[in-house]
Amino acid sequence: MQKILENYLNWDIIREAFPEVLAGFWVTVQASLAVIAIGLIMGLALAILRCLRNPVIDGLITAYIEIFRTLPQLVVLIFVYFGLPYLGLTFSPFLATVFGLAAVLSAFAAEIFWASIIAVPKGQWEAATALAFKPWRTLTYIILPQAVRLALPLVTNRSIAITKGTALGVAVSLQETLGAAQSIMSIKANPSPLTLAAFFYLLFFIPLVAFSRYVERRFSH
Repeated sequence: MQKILENYLNWDIIREAFPEVLAGFWVTVQASLAVIAIGLIMGLALAILRCLRNPVIDGLITAYIEIFRTLPQLVVLIFVYFGLPYLGLTFSPFLATVFGLAAVLSAFAAEIFWASIIAVPKGQWEAATALAFKPWRTLTYIILPQAVRLALPLVTNRSIAITKGTALGVAVSLQETLGAAQSIMSIKANPSPLTLAAFFYLLFFIPLVAFSRYVERRFSH
């Protein structure tokens, strides 16, 4: 027991690591919120574009969705950070992590939003047409509010699952929570900073999980 406490709950090392891991935690929070915002906005925009029923646009969006839903998140991050510079696009570790994970989230969100849009009864479109509503006005004021309500539980859960991938930012030198903890652990030769990092992850993600459950209960009827 004493050995476990020395290795994983060494308070002297945890106290010394706290400022650096806390700074990494704020990077995690900022990256996660940016991923959610960009990913959901892009996903909704792609779902709306599919309403045009244009074969070319629909084919391109479908290809985009399948690629980013299939590729592992780590592969996407490495490609954005190490691959895109060969095309003249260079991103910082923070932006590479945000854009990479946002692309993955947008692919899942686009599919969820699209499924929710087509799940709205066809009679809603017909009723709006009978009232002389134009298609885009029908989509904006009648279809989308219902579709977003249907999609919320699913996109909330998916957002949480993908934002946990910010820990993969270590692979592209992002000094987020895990990266900061690993740096100190390598210096001190003690894994106690990882315990502190785990605490910060719980501090951030437990409220998000609780919120997702609330949303799921709230909109399940």
